[in-house]
Amino acid sequence: MDKPSSSQLHTTPLPIREGQGGGSSGGGSTLLFPGSFDPFTRGHANLVERALALFGEVVIAVGINPQKPGWIPAEERLRALREYYKSDARVRVESYTGLTVDFAASIGARAILRGLRSVKDYEYELSMADVNRQLAAIETVILFADPELAAISSSVVRELAHFGKDITPFLPEGFPKII
Repeated sequence: MDKPSSSQLHTTPLPIREGQGGGSSGGGSTLLFPGSFDPFTRGHANLVERALALFGEVVIAVGINPQKPGWIPAEERLRALREYYKSDARVRVESYTGLTVDFAASIGARAILRGLRSVKDYEYELSMADVNRQLAAIETVILFADPELAAISSSVVRELAHFGKDITPFLPEGFPKII
């Protein structure tokens, strides 16, 4: 199959807000990385590191759902993330409730970061990206998991901890104690 020419590709330019730039380092552009991060894993940290090469700021947003308190209390997740990224001014840690696209708009994010570990993640992320684009004209940036980190997920880490296994190898090196 031939590669489509640029005139055949449908693209929707992202609106440039005051104070946001472009460029290879992202300029002043903000990327939202939403999730429960229950817990924050080496895979999550790897995505943040790689995203910082593309965007000027990454906002790690811990979604709070009062109906689902989580394994680690939200306040503890926020504390650990802020401590871990305290020396990097390009990373901000926030919490939010409600729709992710509404929070993205409130902070002026140009895109939402999602990571793909396998084909199982693809269909879910594709439908969410389509809905987010329709609701708020926000794009989704997908980064594929590094192969050595693809098996790590928060749910796997929680299950290992439940059975008394050491989860430190699955957390970012130097990450504050959360349990």
